Amino acid sequence: MKILLRLLTFVRGYWYLLVLAFFCLAAATAFGIAIPRMLGSGIDTVLGSGDRSYIWLAAGIIVGAAILRGFAGYGQRYLNELVAQKTTYIIRNALYERIQRLSFAFHDRSQTGQLMSRATVDVEAIRMFFAMGLLGMAQVLLMIIAVAVMLIMMDWKLALFTLAFVIPVAWLAINFGRTIRPIWMKVQAIMGVMGTTLEESLAGISVVKAFSHERENNRKFSNQATVLSDEQIHAAKLMAVNAPTMALLFTVPVAIILWYGGHQVIDGNMTIGQITQFILYIGMLVMPIRRLGMMVNLYSRTASAGQRILEILDTRSDVTEKPNAIELGRVKGQVTFQDVSFSYNNMGPALKNVSFEVQPGQLVALLGRSGSGKSTVANLLARFYDVTGGRILVDGTDIRDVTLASLRKNVVAAQQDVFLFSATIKENIAYGAVDAGMEQITEVAKAANLHNFIMSLPEGYETWVGERGDTLSGGEKQRLSIARTLLVNPSVLILDDSMASVDAATERLIRQALDKLIKNRTTFIITHRLPIIQNADVILMLQDGALAEKGTHNELIARDGLYKEIYESQLMLNKEGEED
Repeated sequence: MKILLRLLTFVRGYWYLLVLAFFCLAAATAFGIAIPRMLGSGIDTVLGSGDRSYIWLAAGIIVGAAILRGFAGYGQRYLNELVAQKTTYIIRNALYERIQRLSFAFHDRSQTGQLMSRATVDVEAIRMFFAMGLLGMAQVLLMIIAVAVMLIMMDWKLALFTLAFVIPVAWLAINFGRTIRPIWMKVQAIMGVMGTTLEESLAGISVVKAFSHERENNRKFSNQATVLSDEQIHAAKLMAVNAPTMALLFTVPVAIILWYGGHQVIDGNMTIGQITQFILYIGMLVMPIRRLGMMVNLYSRTASAGQRILEILDTRSDVTEKPNAIELGRVKGQVTFQDVSFSYNNMGPALKNVSFEVQPGQLVALLGRSGSGKSTVANLLARFYDVTGGRILVDGTDIRDVTLASLRKNVVAAQQDVFLFSATIKENIAYGAVDAGMEQITEVAKAANLHNFIMSLPEGYETWVGERGDTLSGGEKQRLSIARTLLVNPSVLILDDSMASVDAATERLIRQALDKLIKNRTTFIITHRLPIIQNADVILMLQDGALAEKGTHNELIARDGLYKEIYESQLMLNKEGEED
């Protein structure tokens, strides 16, 4: 119930639509209730007086009532759907915004398929609740109460006999909803797992094909689909049993009416019109009673979906802004780490008491074996994660004291795995500066040695980039990433050097673009490439999360420590590569 009440808070701007929908609902119910009454009265009048002209009058009134009921029903359904669409629009946008704002730590432990399932399947379940369930129970109860009142007004004894059978039928309907609820919850969970499997298979299709893993993936997905199918068939069996059972049970009140009512008519205590009304009113109860189970089921699915969505909306980001966070203006680029420690999800220290200071405009090479903490330094500086100990300063200001947007205008991390969106080349370059003009975009493309390639394409800057940039080569994606970063023009730049997989000509183009990119800005670069290491102003040598050595190339070579060992091994690898 708490979850449903939480979901109702999203409707607060549209209560007037719900009130109008309720009035339409009440009107539709009233016109519907009036039809059997008018039909029964018409039958008695015609049979009693023999006046055939009354048949036309009664028929006209009944048709008019049916038309009015149709208009009122249309208004109710339209307003319900309007509320549902407006509300789910708010929920869907709030969910998307929340997912975007949650920290890297949240995404590290979340599955993309599960998040997609919540944003689609679960939101759709909530839409159905607002469209059908919000006033659905009111409609069911209103109809049951109205019919019960009409039956009691005609013959309270017969009404009690017939309604006595309706109560167990209603209980069966509600119990059916409770029985089928865990099945639908399992179905939702399986669909989330299947979404993850499908997303991973599509995202890693090149790996799947490279290792001929199609058959294994098919088997995995088929097993999940089998479980889903079995659960849905189980639900279908329950519904197949429920429908005829409900229909059978509703024949009992009709039989009672015919038996008891027939005797009453013979005795002159009831009329044929009244028996007709009784039967029609009992018939009007069939759908509302059956909908009781549907409503319980719908509420259960909504509670399950709402819980999954509210879990995300209520998740507190590990990286948050302070209420009094300040806007960080254009910085010079001084970076200071003071006794910085960090661990990923309490998995052990990734950094341990790391301290260093970098002056504006310096080129800093981050060096170390795999798992030494190089990427962690980069992630913490961009505040993708918050330190667990110590602090990080930019121009003397703790990065936790400034807004994230202003920090990331000054500190930009260019990832090794360049991600491009399904958009034009122009839009991908301007991703970090959407207000940039064409002249600025062209300028940075030229600086990144990308302009000539773009102009060789039939549609130039309007060329559509495929999903994840698959239509571009690795070198072209690298240069596009450099152009995108140049357009943002950060004061502090974090690069993950990834040119090992490109040819010599492409590497030269990227190197020229990088030289322009790092000029006059503080740059941290994760690399094992000797030319960059030798020319770095500062080399930070990391080992097991600690800062093992710090200095220039010549200083560290003279110390005859870990840096010299790695440098010489890299030098030997380069020589072997040249010989090959």
